[in-house]
Amino acid sequence: MKKFLIVFTCLFVMMQSVMAGGETVKPYQKGDWKTLMKPYAGQTVIIHFWGVTCAPCAKEMPLWGKFLAQNKNANIVFIQVDDVSSESVIKMLNIANISSSASYTLATPFDDSLRYEIDPKWRGETPFTLLIDRNGKVIRKTGSLDFDKLKQWYSQAG
Repeated sequence: MKKFLIVFTCLFVMMQSVMAGGETVKPYQKGDWKTLMKPYAGQTVIIHFWGVTCAPCAKEMPLWGKFLAQNKNANIVFIQVDDVSSESVIKMLNIANISSSASYTLATPFDDSLRYEIDPKWRGETPFTLLIDRNGKVIRKTGSLDFDKLKQWYSQAG
């Protein structure tokens, strides 16, 4: 019985490591926006807001994985906004093959002050994407993206 417990425990720990892909999801809270954006000053960056419980978000996450596979040097930040466990966020990122990207999940419930800090024009709907070129010009996209148009924008802005 003792051997069984040891083997079971080892398998459980190994599965957790595989599920997590060795990656973590960082907490995001009010006041983090300027700090998050600072390293991308003068660079093209895509900020994608999504939710684990958002059906359109779940549908398009694998497309983000394909986009990243084709654009390995792209600056993309994923911010998950639902009140869910980090494990469910990591699982979805792993399924989409984007677990190695910069990923955040809200540390506190999503509220108007947090949303306003990010973009006063955003109403909190997901998916929501900010396309920011190296000159700081922002294009806002609400809803699922047309990835052909995203590729075109990225090739021109990147």
